[in-house]
Amino acid sequence: RRFRCSPLEATERTGSLGCIGWVLVILSGLITVLLFPFTIWFCLKIVQEYERSVIFRLGRITDRKAKGPGIFFILPCTDSFVKVDLRTVSFDIPPQEILTKDSVTVSVDGVVYFRVSDPIASVANVANADFSTRLLAQTTLRNVLGTKNLAELLSDREGIAHSMQSNLDEATDNWGIKVERVEIKDVKLPHQMQRAMAAEAEATREARAKVIAAEGEMNASRALKEASLVIAESPSALQLRYLQTLNTIAAEKNSTIIFPLPIDVMSHFMRN
Repeated sequence: RRFRCSPLEATERTGSLGCIGWVLVILSGLITVLLFPFTIWFCLKIVQEYERSVIFRLGRITDRKAKGPGIFFILPCTDSFVKVDLRTVSFDIPPQEILTKDSVTVSVDGVVYFRVSDPIASVANVANADFSTRLLAQTTLRNVLGTKNLAELLSDREGIAHSMQSNLDEATDNWGIKVERVEIKDVKLPHQMQRAMAAEAEATREARAKVIAAEGEMNASRALKEASLVIAESPSALQLRYLQTLNTIAAEKNSTIIFPLPIDVMSHFMRN
């Protein structure tokens, strides 16, 4: 949102200078005209394309709109001006020690991008808009992250940054500041917390591996049961299995010798 002046505020800014004020302005104008060749260097001022100038005449803002860019005229004795840079400014939020909602201490830093949207408000409503915005960004970071738990802080950085931007933009609106972007740079956990989280993740992976191995054993046992039922229906299938096993062993080029015996022969001896 942009800063807008009400008619009453505009009247206060551009109100009457009073009798003494007008006398001083007229005298300054006469001196400027009489000493024209020399005063021209004090009357003409230039501001860059990315700058605006707020003019004060006897302590009052002369116009609702800032001057610039280009050349403008001031009276050397009664007027003064303040240049305001409209370019986007970025600054780092120093690391903040924050206690999360679930009582975990973390260190968080970020970066903020802002610009001046109303030069008059940034000069008349706050002593130092840049410094005030920096301090407010630090307190806003603490306030927003204090309402989040550790899991939300690690997984929802974009939502936290958007919430900070909205809060900062609303708070700095009366200062003529527009907060364009806020980013969370880094979240540092205590070493003990890092070790605990690493141990928890490792235990979770081991438990998942054991579950997968157990499921594999169960599937293998079911397959063996089905194979045994198939072999039981056809006695010759077991002989084919023997031959397949011999083929596999012979391919490995070892000295193992296996003498397969028919099941019928073994069963004859067992009956005796």
